[in-house]
Amino acid sequence: MSKRPLFVITGASGTGKTTVSSHVRQLLPEFDVFDMDIIDNVDWQIAKENWLRVAYSISLSGRGTILCGTMVPENIASSKYIDQFDQIHYVNLHCDDHVREARLQARGWNEDAIEDHRNFANWLLQHADTAFNPAMPTIDTTDLSSEEAAKQIERWVRQNWK
Repeated sequence: MSKRPLFVITGASGTGKTTVSSHVRQLLPEFDVFDMDIIDNVDWQIAKENWLRVAYSISLSGRGTILCGTMVPENIASSKYIDQFDQIHYVNLHCDDHVREARLQARGWNEDAIEDHRNFANWLLQHADTAFNPAMPTIDTTDLSSEEAAKQIERWVRQNWK
């Protein structure tokens, strides 16, 4: 059996990953789509390893997996499952700093945590072409509905599914 690609919808907190996941699930019923935040209060590195294990198990049936969560290549570089995928594709959900700040403040986040995600969002933009292989496209969710963002993700997945 040939290896399958893995798809990761990443981005700083507050960019719409959780919101978009249900729409992506409807548009791509032949894929298993997971909001990685459903596993909480555990060691995040162990959780990421387990997500890759789940995705690999799904790939054995010929299906694809889309993980929606804050993940970058260095988080999974040491995973024993990383070589089970022919490629890992990332797409970055991004919104402007003011929108992200408002969304995170509405969740009760403090200024330090908001600043951390502002910096992470900027890092993702600055390193989309160098830290990700293939280069990571960005979808700006500042003024985009979650349904439209999901349609863009659907096109991206279909273009990269082999």
